Amino acid sequence: MRILLGISGSIAAYKTAHLTRLWVKESAEVKVLMTPAATGFISPLTLSTLSKHPVISDVQSETGWNNHVELGLWADALVIAPATANTLAKLANGICDNILSAVYLSARCQVFVAPAMDLDMWRHPSTQHNVQRLQQFGVHVIPVGVGELASGLVGEGRMAEPEEIVEFVRQWLVTSSAPLLLAGKKALVTAGPTQEPIDPVRFIGNNSSGKMGVALAEELAKQGAQVTLVLGPSALEPSKALQTVRVQTAAEMYEACQAVFEQMDIAVFAAAVADYRPKNVSSQKIKKTGADMQVDLVPNVDIAATLGQQKKAHQLMVGFALETNEEESNALGKLHRKGFDFIVLNSTRDEKATFGFDTNKITILDPNGLKKAYPLKSKQEVAADIVQEICSRSANR
Repeated sequence: MRILLGISGSIAAYKTAHLTRLWVKESAEVKVLMTPAATGFISPLTLSTLSKHPVISDVQSETGWNNHVELGLWADALVIAPATANTLAKLANGICDNILSAVYLSARCQVFVAPAMDLDMWRHPSTQHNVQRLQQFGVHVIPVGVGELASGLVGEGRMAEPEEIVEFVRQWLVTSSAPLLLAGKKALVTAGPTQEPIDPVRFIGNNSSGKMGVALAEELAKQGAQVTLVLGPSALEPSKALQTVRVQTAAEMYEACQAVFEQMDIAVFAAAVADYRPKNVSSQKIKKTGADMQVDLVPNVDIAATLGQQKKAHQLMVGFALETNEEESNALGKLHRKGFDFIVLNSTRDEKATFGFDTNKITILDPNGLKKAYPLKSKQEVAADIVQEICSRSANR
């Protein structure tokens, strides 16, 4: 295994000596890239001694030009640890002003980042936006640790320990070399909210971000499925591996799903579709008069239930249920009404497990009494759990 270890300027850089040594012990060939700031935290001499390769910290050195394209082609994996907020921002926006970002933009291998920064920097919306954008590009984000930080604060932001980084990369490379379990399958995924217009500037909607549905679509694609993603209004940018159809209303989402459903082997209904829409939509902005305003609503088509009536024996359908009370009984009722093979339940009572969060906590239920409860995880990990369930059931069809 050929590893490019990219180190940026964080106090956590001192751990990279141990990280390098762990890979060398596993017979990996390690080459180290450092940003100029990183050299102030750990000596390049230390890392070159451990890796048995010269450390590269600039595009040009005394021995000549360091070919970033060649380095990007050489590696099986580029692992950036620690990845500071500054480095994450550069990678997410294509800013190429050092050897590390140049190699990243040239790399054809899998890329992993292990973020390291203070609590408030990690939580800042700009950092979270950059992390999400990198994930949409296919970069694997190694979860941060929780504990005492360099500032003295306690919380999220610690770089994962070297042993955790090595194991994360190992597990992904092993999994990626395994046979694709959904090769040759076609999958439909709905994601995000719908917006039902009242007038040209107002609508009825909800707070769904689409993160869970997009993560599911990406995970299905990783398992070899040809994925059609029908995505409601969302700021997310799904990968080019997906055939993405953007819609606004429930009616548009239904039409997009209806057009392809017959061809699908798998259908995952993760979108938060508005149950009702205004009966009449004003062509002009409704002016405030001071009087009460009444909006008459009519039901939208139930996309999953309608398509479920057309379901063929080979097709597998998965639903979602976000509940506030009597969660399991409500989810099971929905499962039976709509003909799902299984349903994914989550509750508004669970912290950080609903709209807008990067985490989710789910329970999988099926008509035969199956109940699988999972702890709070990132939505990417939750997607992997759900797709694993899909793979095991698809194998029997």
